[in-house]
Amino acid sequence: MEKTMSEHTKMYPLLSLHPDIEKAIRDDKQHGKKSKYAFADENIIRREDTDHDRATLVRSAFERDSEKIINIPAYNRYVDKTQVFSFIKNDDICRRGLHVQLVARVARSICSCLGLNTSLAEAIALGHDLGHAPFGHVGERLLNACYHKYTGRYFNHNVQSVRVMDTLYRRNISLQTLNGALCHNGEFVQKALRMRAMNTFDDLDETVEKCISDEQNIKLLRPCTLEGCVVRMADMIAYLGKDRNDAIDLGIIPDFSCFSSQMIGVRNGEILNNMIVDIINNSYGKDHIEMSQEAFNDIKEAKKENYRYIYELEGQALEENHNVAPMFEALYDALYDDLLHKRETSTIYRHHIDYLCKKSQSITRESYLQEDPHQIVVDYISSMTDDYFVRLYNHTFPRKTATLDTTTPYEYSYQFIHDSE
Repeated sequence: MEKTMSEHTKMYPLLSLHPDIEKAIRDDKQHGKKSKYAFADENIIRREDTDHDRATLVRSAFERDSEKIINIPAYNRYVDKTQVFSFIKNDDICRRGLHVQLVARVARSICSCLGLNTSLAEAIALGHDLGHAPFGHVGERLLNACYHKYTGRYFNHNVQSVRVMDTLYRRNISLQTLNGALCHNGEFVQKALRMRAMNTFDDLDETVEKCISDEQNIKLLRPCTLEGCVVRMADMIAYLGKDRNDAIDLGIIPDFSCFSSQMIGVRNGEILNNMIVDIINNSYGKDHIEMSQEAFNDIKEAKKENYRYIYELEGQALEENHNVAPMFEALYDALYDDLLHKRETSTIYRHHIDYLCKKSQSITRESYLQEDPHQIVVDYISSMTDDYFVRLYNHTFPRKTATLDTTTPYEYSYQFIHDSE
């Protein structure tokens, strides 16, 4: 007889708020009291102080940021960008579009109880992955390798997210939202996150340049708001358990029995509840965002286990089964060559440069073409969905046709759609 899931892995108890903290939060909500560390809407900083972007009773300052973000063309492309699993056409598997929504939900839950600015947290969460390359972190690493080989500079998705919002599709998004996206990187686990001031766009521009010229500077990033600190933790909370569910659904692991925990649990629901509660219990009324030592120990181990049983295997399988590294190198070189020889009938002109300048509202074709061609190639490739990358590769190299995984019941055929002559 087959074992049930509960027989494979014990169920972990769901934590509750400390009674004193729960009472304080209820009192705060009843009296409309906010944390003294919440970022106030009236302190928002934008590159341009325009009447159009000022808060109204209908839309708060950071709600405007969220609306700007979801109306950027790059936001639409979340729907077909890998979160973890590539070349698998299964509509039940988390893609990056769902991931950013999950991060937003976790961040809003925490911020609501801590009396922080939920609208700022949501804007950061929705925009934080706009710069992600196709095929998730494997694609990010491969694109970075191409870019660094030719320029000595670095590509990282959090830095590119700022470029998407602030340069390519400049929508006058706030410094606070851009800072949160830049500093969101959830790969570096910390027990407590403290703010680091960023008061001007000159500070932002300088920090971005430092990260591009030396990626070690990314490890030094800290959000300038508590809301940004919350999103950084929420990013990690949102993916740990969800990625496990997806891995089980795809048969990569049989169940949750390979995972261990002392407190936060091993299932998605357990991790979500227990980490949210633990962070609220340990952060209420403080000028930083913190988790307990027990939760910190657990979350570090949980990440290691996810890498051991999911991420490393998936990354290895992606490169071995689909040979994506040569695809990235070949496509990068071909697109760069098109720019170098000014082949204006090529896709990098028609599908990227012309389209971007039409939608951007801020950059012109002439000014954009004056940028480093390598940066333009990076902008184009990082903007691609998984499907588009494959179709463009097949179109560019018809004798080296890339195929998708056909082992799943959700197959799609790919045919690059040629523009009309």
